[in-house]
Amino acid sequence: MKVLVLGGGGREHALAWRLKKSDSVSDVYVCPGNPGCASVATCVKPPITTIEGFLSVARETGADLTVVGPEGPLVDGVVDAFEANGLLVFGPSRAAAQLEGSKIFSKRFMERAGIPTARFVSTDDVGEARKVLDGFSYPVVVKADGLAAGKGVVICQDRAEAETTLEGMFTGALVGPAGAKVVIEEFLTGAEASFIGLSDGERVLPLEPSQDHKTIYANDQGPNTGGMGAYSDSRILGAAQRDFVMREVMERTIAQMKAEGMPFKGFLYAGLMMTARGPMVLEFNVRLGDPETQALLHRMDCDLGALLMEAARGRVKPELLAFREEPSVCVVLAAHGYPGKVRTGDAIEGIGEAEARGATVFHAGTKMERGRLVTSGGRVLGVTHSGETLQEAIANAYRASDEIRFDGMQVRRDIGAKGLKRW
Repeated sequence: MKVLVLGGGGREHALAWRLKKSDSVSDVYVCPGNPGCASVATCVKPPITTIEGFLSVARETGADLTVVGPEGPLVDGVVDAFEANGLLVFGPSRAAAQLEGSKIFSKRFMERAGIPTARFVSTDDVGEARKVLDGFSYPVVVKADGLAAGKGVVICQDRAEAETTLEGMFTGALVGPAGAKVVIEEFLTGAEASFIGLSDGERVLPLEPSQDHKTIYANDQGPNTGGMGAYSDSRILGAAQRDFVMREVMERTIAQMKAEGMPFKGFLYAGLMMTARGPMVLEFNVRLGDPETQALLHRMDCDLGALLMEAARGRVKPELLAFREEPSVCVVLAAHGYPGKVRTGDAIEGIGEAEARGATVFHAGTKMERGRLVTSGGRVLGVTHSGETLQEAIANAYRASDEIRFDGMQVRRDIGAKGLKRW
């Protein structure tokens, strides 16, 4: 079959890479794609980013299945448009995508469904928001309601920082219109984990757990980013924790969404905090995580095309899903200035040397310019490797990462380190 992947980042390169290895898949197209995607798939030219354009590409390529990578098109209703035109697509509807598109919708949904999450208050008024702060201790978390590319969450250490953050949200200075409404919630402590399920609208299959590293600097220091690296390891969650998350979070969410007339078909991502009170949901995403996908798909040991085709048809099949035991680590190489004002156009060297060390290098913010590969975004590459142990996977990933060079390159040096205690 022919599969079309919508998107152009590291997650989409990883999807195209894994789909290309699927026996059921003859051709992979990516729209708009990137230079890395072009090594394993056909990138649609010129780049298209509109829903009408995506529909045209699906028809022109004869795609049997379209897989949506990023959250933006999902929230904008790309799945609804495809289904209205009789095209098979894997992803949630516009209504279901509000689980990620609106933090307020998501938190209220969790309340209705009885899904464990932090205490919160939502508001669209800065004066009311300041009063709400009186009911919270510090640190406190302030979240923009709308999509903010992974940068709409601020952990405020004191009242002054919280008020400054609220001012930045409501004026649009921090995340633009996404901050017109906010969620203020209690700060949870514990170990974070990412848990992704694959749903056909009625049933949900668990993928392997992973852990993202959000801040720009090691030891969870500095501002949040879209993710500076991730690792996937079956030991991140114990058996009892997995059972709890599947029962109380994933299955409950899918059942409640169906009951509310918004059946959820697609990848459901739960960002979790493993607290002393048990697992609690920090946020929902309605697509695969980035860079968790790079680590997850590196471990996958099955035909992804067949798995997604069956799920898109409404009959997810557990027997089609398999992962290797070996942990995988993805180290993100970021551009100068990220997560603030990013410098682009720096020449990239050393990818061949990294691949010679056995790594898979997923492209995110890259482009070809006058015959050279250069940086074009904040997160540039995701260097991904596996190992028989987590220690070995980490070492392999960093040895390969160190082969790559571009001016201003930023690398967190502690990706996966939190998991070593489980080994």
